[in-house]
Amino acid sequence: MRIVAMFAVLLALAGCATAPTGTQATDSQIADVAYRAPGASTLTLITMINNTSGSGAHTALLINGSQRVIFDPAGSFRNDRVMRRADVLYGITPAVLAAYKGAHTRAAFHMVLQTVEVTPSQAETALRLAIARGAVSSAQCAASTTALLAQVQGFEAVKSTWFPKNLMNQFETLPGVKTERYYEDDEGTILDGIAKVQL
Repeated sequence: MRIVAMFAVLLALAGCATAPTGTQATDSQIADVAYRAPGASTLTLITMINNTSGSGAHTALLINGSQRVIFDPAGSFRNDRVMRRADVLYGITPAVLAAYKGAHTRAAFHMVLQTVEVTPSQAETALRLAIARGAVSSAQCAASTTALLAQVQGFEAVKSTWFPKNLMNQFETLPGVKTERYYEDDEGTILDGIAKVQL
């Protein structure tokens, strides 16, 4: 039974496969692209949902603190114009966020974005933890994100899970959460989506 359960976990999390590490951004490169979205500090849970099975395929966390980044644990998004160190993407301008969404969504998957307003202190804690986390192993996108969130004041009740959809369902219960679903109908894989990205 344990073997069957393990295969089920691996199948469900096939989207959380670590891509090649690639070049790591330098401090100066990160400083050059630093961007903060206007308005309140926020945390946005990003979940990829399989349109056929309804299961979760990948988890990421958009953090808008002193700068806006995406914690993309074991993620596959790579673009020469988007600075990445370990599993943190930097310089998340509206154009970069649109590229990230477009690369991940297609006929087979849609994206759920759940945003909660937080204090600057909460956002900075999440940002610090994401940067300090380092690269995440394959299939641990949801587990690493829950571990991060549980260390942020006000999110201690988030329970550890390996399943992106379970984390999405937990996030939905947070006070003030705003949910957006994003769809595209193109075919192919995330690599095809990344190849189409123009920044």
